[in-house]
Amino acid sequence: MRRPDQQTPGTATALSAEAVLAPYLRAQAADFLRSLRLHREQSAPTDAGGRGAEEAARALRRSARRISGTLHTFKGLLDPGWADQLRAELAWLSGTLAREHDCSTRLLRLLEALHRLSGAHLPAARTGTGKAAATGTGSGTATDRAALDVGAARAGALLERQLTLARTRAHSAALQALGSSRFHAVADSVALLASEVPLTGAAGAPAAETLLGPSEHARGRLLGAVAALPPGESADVYNEAHDAHWHQIRLLLRLHRYAHEVVAGEPDPVLTGPEHALDLHREASEAASAASAAARTPRIAPATAYALGVLHADQRHEVDAARCVFRETWPYAAAVPAP
Repeated sequence: MRRPDQQTPGTATALSAEAVLAPYLRAQAADFLRSLRLHREQSAPTDAGGRGAEEAARALRRSARRISGTLHTFKGLLDPGWADQLRAELAWLSGTLAREHDCSTRLLRLLEALHRLSGAHLPAARTGTGKAAATGTGSGTATDRAALDVGAARAGALLERQLTLARTRAHSAALQALGSSRFHAVADSVALLASEVPLTGAAGAPAAETLLGPSEHARGRLLGAVAALPPGESADVYNEAHDAHWHQIRLLLRLHRYAHEVVAGEPDPVLTGPEHALDLHREASEAASAASAAARTPRIAPATAYALGVLHADQRHEVDAARCVFRETWPYAAAVPAP
């Protein structure tokens, strides 16, 4: 038998909002506390322990995002002061814990891209303010490849120094956060949520009257943001100001997915492809920004700057590819401007 939060949409909406929403939040709170316990157990100074702690931290962030997103979408059914405060604290915790993982994956992505680009056909390296300075045209000539081969090792070493330092700082910040009174207050609030959900009287109404409206609102915001995307041919992939809109769509898609999980009791499978594309889009755009920032390091050699320029261009091409995949996999084709 399905739990109340795992009913089919028709069955779920026949229940009260409390019978659907409360079990979902309690389950996510229990997952949060379980992940926290595993993180403490796995935080040993060994490689295996480090990997276990990383997996537990990822699960902790996942539960925190679901709780926070649900509190945001269905805040009309919850004590507003409590919901807003816990949502803000969970966003702080999730963001703090994510930084170390982001630095690690960004460094790996950039080093793999440098290795792949060495000796290969080169994408055009852009020049100008905020971009890595480069002298080649990206034609893949022997001179270009030689310059890239010379600069790639130095560029990789520079990126490793910068991102390893950022990762170390993020790790220290995460440890400090997990030992802080602020975090313990968050954990206490989630522990209370695992046993009691502070709902308002409106939660006693049928779910069809109280849950579907906020869920459809979350879906409508997502569809509106996708519809507002510029047509493919008019979007300059090197204009990084456009990235913010795509990142916002990624956040809105998550909110819609969490709301769908509450109402339907399961994820929406048609959004798996678009969500994966948006994850890749974020990784590539942030990797491109890291390459651009590294190229602004004072007094680096021209060959290093050239390699970073090529790397920046490569990651912006990855951004464009992720956008194309999103457009191709988006299930509501009419909402996406035609390329």
